[in-house]
Amino acid sequence: MSDLTGKVALVTGGSRGIGAAIAKRLAEAGASVAVTYVNAEEQAREVAKQIEADGGTALVIQADLTRPATAAQAVEQTVRELGGIDILVNNAGFLAYGPLGEVTPEDIDRVLAVDVTSIILAAQAAAPHLGRGGRIISVGSCFNGRVPGGNFVLQATAKAALVGLTNSLARELGPQGINVTTVDPGPIDTDMNPADGDTADFQRGLTALGSYGKAEDIANAVAFLAGPGGNYITGTALAVDGGYTT
Repeated sequence: MSDLTGKVALVTGGSRGIGAAIAKRLAEAGASVAVTYVNAEEQAREVAKQIEADGGTALVIQADLTRPATAAQAVEQTVRELGGIDILVNNAGFLAYGPLGEVTPEDIDRVLAVDVTSIILAAQAAAPHLGRGGRIISVGSCFNGRVPGGNFVLQATAKAALVGLTNSLARELGPQGINVTTVDPGPIDTDMNPADGDTADFQRGLTALGSYGKAEDIANAVAFLAGPGGNYITGTALAVDGGYTT
């Protein structure tokens, strides 16, 4: 198990699903954890309550990280109230699905703002506080390597952009001892993509294991990269997709 005792983590979009699982897993490993939310305050506070009930330390921050000032404020609040920041987990994302002909300029702006811009802004704010051994870990998607069909143009574009972003940040921040990686989930059972949903059987058929993963599977991968196991891993993506991209 990764030992993150004494570390401080900021998990964006940590109120539910994969983000909530990551926050709880990092806290279980010993980290103090800040979670951000945009609208789901009750859910975010429930995550914090569970962390604290298990003996951990949690902080809840309302923040739209697509705004430069807000992203900086979230990092500064984490540093101020938890004593620093060692791990930034960019989990906040926006699911976009639909045919090309129905894509609007507003859709494009929203997806790129949440899935790309917010990650750049959060990394920009966190990097000056991350010392040697610091981590920036982003949650991507199996779509950056294999798109199963049409109607995913926005999602695939945004997640593919994350590949270049991760590679570039790894090169730039490597001399400071900061590791930058991505975890790419396959079909994961969450309220946004339930294992009993309309397309669930199709998605299972795209994996080598023939099954959905759990949010905890992604959380375990993030904890591994955040801990000693990730010391020599940077500028790359870890696929946690049940063999989706094989």
